[in-house]
Amino acid sequence: MDLRNRIVRSAIAVGLAFVAGLLLSKPMLRVIQHQANIKDGFQILSPTEPFTDYLKMAMYIAIVIASPILLWQFFGFVAPGMTRKEKRYVFMAIPFVIVLFVTGAGFAFFVAAPAAFHFLSGFGGNLFKWNPQGQEVIRFYQTMMIGLGLSFELPVFMLILSKTRILNWKRQAAAWRYAIVLIMIASAIITPTPDPYNMMLIATPLTLLYFFGLGLARYL
Repeated sequence: MDLRNRIVRSAIAVGLAFVAGLLLSKPMLRVIQHQANIKDGFQILSPTEPFTDYLKMAMYIAIVIASPILLWQFFGFVAPGMTRKEKRYVFMAIPFVIVLFVTGAGFAFFVAAPAAFHFLSGFGGNLFKWNPQGQEVIRFYQTMMIGLGLSFELPVFMLILSKTRILNWKRQAAAWRYAIVLIMIASAIITPTPDPYNMMLIATPLTLLYFFGLGLARYL
């Protein structure tokens, strides 16, 4: 019964947010079009693609708007199986998890993705006509925003390792060289372009978050 009620509340939250997503979908697509250096509109390959892309964008916006409620419903469902101490840690962490994910997704949308498109749209000069497909551009943004949103959770992940005594802050600090290598590999995977500038654009904030996570784990 509790699971059904929480699913219904989550569905209602997404449904209400979807209305806002429908209003924001077109302005958001125009921003993406501008950032991607697309002059004459998105390329489409099927008659229904403009409609489906519009609805996809509205749904993505709705999920982002409703994400705090979805997260709260999830933790509300699993909370009865936790100890009082575990509940306190989880509920203290929820605001930081949301803020870090939104910050990472915002960094991807406003900084990383436009920089990547600036490089890609100018690559090859006049050899190629820059007119990417609409759904591929949307998927590009989706991948980068989710990838960086999750990557920005690094301090929380490090704190969990420390508090559960799986890997305390001293051992995490001792492995900083390996951590930097892993950050570089992750940045290369998240970055869709092969140039070092865009890779470092992602690796730099992740490295700062790693050292912030170390300080947080030591302090707490």
